[in-house]
Amino acid sequence: MQRVGAARRRIRLTADIPYRVSRVNRVKISSRGLYALKALTHLAEAYDRGLVRIHEIAEEEAIPEKFLEGILVTLKNARILSSRRGREGGYRLRRPPREIQIGEVVRIVDGPLAPFGDAVELAYRVKTEPRHAGLFDLFLDVRNAAAAILDHTSLADLVARNRTVVARRGRTRPARA
Repeated sequence: MQRVGAARRRIRLTADIPYRVSRVNRVKISSRGLYALKALTHLAEAYDRGLVRIHEIAEEEAIPEKFLEGILVTLKNARILSSRRGREGGYRLRRPPREIQIGEVVRIVDGPLAPFGDAVELAYRVKTEPRHAGLFDLFLDVRNAAAAILDHTSLADLVARNRTVVARRGRTRPARA
């Protein structure tokens, strides 16, 4: 009985917030998306090793293990990962890292690439906004540029970029306690 009341309260609280405003102001990637990319980067680095245990990924990348399980199941269902159960089990990339695009992963985990709202909504606002069509046209350009970058960056590119940035800093990957 309380669950119904709690759900009703949640609906009432969010009903006061305009749908479009909340969508337009969303700029960050979710924790789920960030953890998915961290885990996939870990798996890409270990691609030649084979299966990697979920505990190793969670510990190395500082991701809560239960949260990571849900993310990896989502990626497995989307055919990004394969897994094997049991003592010798774990997860591995189903395809080589160079064939998995960051944009594909973000869409699987977080939905459409939409730092300023989805493309259809922004295009509609460009056509219908009475005074600020140029602003929404700018947001559409930013959204399209971000999508193009993510769609043309593979996991292999990300691993190489990580190595380059870390080498430029002059130190290795920090050890986690």
